Amino acid sequence: MKRITITISESTAEALSKLAKVCSEADKARNGFTSHGTLTPASLLAMLAEDAGMVITRPGCWEASNMHQVLVSHGYDTN
Repeated sequence: MKRITITISESTAEALSKLAKVCSEADKARNGFTSHGTLTPASLLAMLAEDAGMVITRPGCWEASNMHQVLVSHGYDTN
């Protein structure tokens, strides 16, 4: 396993915490039938990093296709 450390603003950290909570509530409502289960801010970011990596390792899968669109929307065309 690799460890990557990032610095984010307090407001982004707060938003990620709220998003992880909302996602965890969705996981509970679906009786655990989500791809990554209950999320914390760290596991949420790890999940997104996995999806971003799939742009290279599994282009064309739904995770990579959606992440590719996010990157393109930010001006990064990876093709």
